[in-house]
Amino acid sequence: MAKLKHFDYLKIKHFVIFITISLSLSCKEGIPTISSIEGNRITIDSNSTAIDSIQEFITPYHDRIEEILTNPLAYAPFTISKTDGQYNTTAGNLMADIVLQQSQPIFKQRTGNNIDVVLLNHGGIRATISKGNVTARTAYEVMPFENTVVVVELKGSSLLKMIDYLSKAKRAHPIAGMQLVLNKDYSVHTFSINGKPLNKEQTYFVATSNYLVTGGDNMNFFKEYVSITETEYKIRNAMIDYFTKVDTLAPNVDSRFYQLQ
Repeated sequence: MAKLKHFDYLKIKHFVIFITISLSLSCKEGIPTISSIEGNRITIDSNSTAIDSIQEFITPYHDRIEEILTNPLAYAPFTISKTDGQYNTTAGNLMADIVLQQSQPIFKQRTGNNIDVVLLNHGGIRATISKGNVTARTAYEVMPFENTVVVVELKGSSLLKMIDYLSKAKRAHPIAGMQLVLNKDYSVHTFSINGKPLNKEQTYFVATSNYLVTGGDNMNFFKEYVSITETEYKIRNAMIDYFTKVDTLAPNVDSRFYQLQ
């Protein structure tokens, strides 16, 4: 009798498993799926007419945004450009100095360390700053991307690769906190960080963008970081914050990166 009872139990157990699997399969078959997607292209041009109800709803927000974007924050006494110098420019120097000044307190509070160097990319500056009032819209024009400031800790050996990259690129990539002087043949004449020679045995904290830290513009030396700190501080917001604090923008082409003649 015990064997028969055990046999009956197994039959019941197998039946329950069979029913469960069957129900699961039937449920899966009943899930609706998308078989096709169709769409129409709606052209919006000068012939399009506004819908009054939508226009009335949007207008207050539009007007407020325009007010914020056009409100003067600072003044530029001359045009600030990324093409007014060979190896460093007024726009590049301004951008790098802003990143250094505005990001330093954030990085210091989070890590207890100081930013040694800033390196951005020449192509990241998308517009000139015209003479006259400087606004939040100016920052959006110069930096339309959502790039944030990232600080990476690099060994001295990685900075040597960075120096080699800059000497071969022959471009005015924005830098701050360091000086690079090239010989006539583009070899490195001198390189210093905060006025001191590079120490190969030391690590340095370099502020850059989240685009470059992943190897953008072939700056692969950033991938050799010892540590990384994402400040979540957008470069554009750093610019706006800086514009709000100062009255006049007065960057100049200086000796932070140049070639001996």
